[in-house]
Amino acid sequence: MRTATLGPAERSEALARMAERELDILVVGAGVVGAGTALDAATRGLATGLVEARDWAAGTSSRSSKLIHGGLRYLEMLDFALVREALKERGLLLERLAPHLVKPVPFLYPLAHRAWERVYAGSGVALYDAMSLSSGHGRGLPTHRHLTRTHALRVAPCLKKDALVGALQYYDAQMDDARYVATLVRTASAYGAEVANRARVIGFLREGERVVGARVQDVEGGGEYEVRAKQVVNATGVWTDETQRLIGERGMFHVRASKGIHLVVPKDRIHSTSGLILRTEKSVLFVIPWGRHWIIGTTDTDWDLDKAHPAASSADIDYLLEHVNSVLAVPLTRDDVEGVYAGLRPLLAGESEATSKLSREHTVAHPAPGLVVVAGGKYTTYRVMAKDAVDEAVHGLDQRVADCVTEDVPLVGAEGYRALWNARARIAAGSGLHVARIEHLLNRYGSLAEEVLELVRQDPALGEPLAAADDYLRAEIVYAASHEGARHLDDVLTRRTRISIETFDRGARSAREAAELMAPVLGWDGNQIEKEVEHYEKRVEAERESQRQPDDQTADAARLGARDIVPL
Repeated sequence: MRTATLGPAERSEALARMAERELDILVVGAGVVGAGTALDAATRGLATGLVEARDWAAGTSSRSSKLIHGGLRYLEMLDFALVREALKERGLLLERLAPHLVKPVPFLYPLAHRAWERVYAGSGVALYDAMSLSSGHGRGLPTHRHLTRTHALRVAPCLKKDALVGALQYYDAQMDDARYVATLVRTASAYGAEVANRARVIGFLREGERVVGARVQDVEGGGEYEVRAKQVVNATGVWTDETQRLIGERGMFHVRASKGIHLVVPKDRIHSTSGLILRTEKSVLFVIPWGRHWIIGTTDTDWDLDKAHPAASSADIDYLLEHVNSVLAVPLTRDDVEGVYAGLRPLLAGESEATSKLSREHTVAHPAPGLVVVAGGKYTTYRVMAKDAVDEAVHGLDQRVADCVTEDVPLVGAEGYRALWNARARIAAGSGLHVARIEHLLNRYGSLAEEVLELVRQDPALGEPLAAADDYLRAEIVYAASHEGARHLDDVLTRRTRISIETFDRGARSAREAAELMAPVLGWDGNQIEKEVEHYEKRVEAERESQRQPDDQTADAARLGARDIVPL
């Protein structure tokens, strides 16, 4: 294995190497599916490249509900195969592939009706647990339990007494989605994949009807590369149709975007030791524990406006507040909302106009010789999607290729994580940091936390927290730029950390300190620092303005008031 470091030099070298020889597989798009596809291909011994127009997980894969789950509501739709597949993947992630990143989380489901609802919902949750255990990877989570109203109110004192007659409690899992994708990319790189973000595909190379590679623009440096590959995999999610148009192909299926928004509120605004799951007239609403915060979501509405920056409107925020307040004894107000984010689900279009009726199952197709498209699906089953995409691409390779092995390939940071967790008090004593800081690092980086601690040993000032976001150490900002491929301030405050949604100022007060920490790593001068800070502040203001607008159209127009990227 190579090093998993993704700094500025490694990015430049990767682009150059991709252009030097023909790859077996070039993956376009570094969301969770694209990153997973690159890892799958690399671990089969294939010469693999991965390019991303913006940042790792800059689209859908950083804006989810942060859940790894089987999809309890899909049982109600009788989609047993999808639930069984997702529960197996949930178990693999918890137990073997990423125990440092994926953690159990309890949920309380309040029952509003006596007898029949307990039987109906209880049967569903019991089946959910049974399917998990039958997968062979479900023993890491407690099974569900039935609670009386009194017991449920002890678990969640925040609930109105008249909002429930009892409850069910069950377990799923959660992760930081953007951090997970960055770790996937680093793992793929460690197994030999050439990876580069801020590298946009602007066209495909053709020989007759066959796709033989792509023209890739270095968005940072301005150069252009011809990257030749025996097979190209289009894993661009909600941009699938746009990517297909680059080769003049309509494609074999259509991907529609459904917008989901989430609110982030401080932990002390909702008094509960468990997450909540609530029914709405359209779907379900989650209240998810998130460190010192709660995430509340989500909505499900059709979206056909700007895909790079889906905007949350005032109506979206009011919808979530209205539904969560229907069961809270102390209602939330706009003033309680620290952060808001919106993401787009890539759904395979069907006959129904309602996005909630569209398929969450994935599809893989070979629309042109040399080109594979993978689309749809859900975050939890990314590994299966990646396997299917590479299996399809392998059909176009004139060579014998090994079967998928990613079921047995832990992500970087997983190896040794549990041993280091057991030694966290000793590590804290040796580093001079509080044990809570070490736990924070281990749950973000796993065994790679030692690399962050090495930065602190070299410069003790990096062991101090950020002044306006004290959940994060200054060393984590430096590490994001030196090891995790962060190229801009927005990458760090929005995806490598979650400062943009975890502080009431949306990260504005941390912007300058973070930019100054990144500057030596990325070679920024004072002028570039000013550009980065100004760009981030404008982005925050554009998002705030969009969230004051009454509908999608006006919210989208307001969000587009801030430019997307800061040119060097």
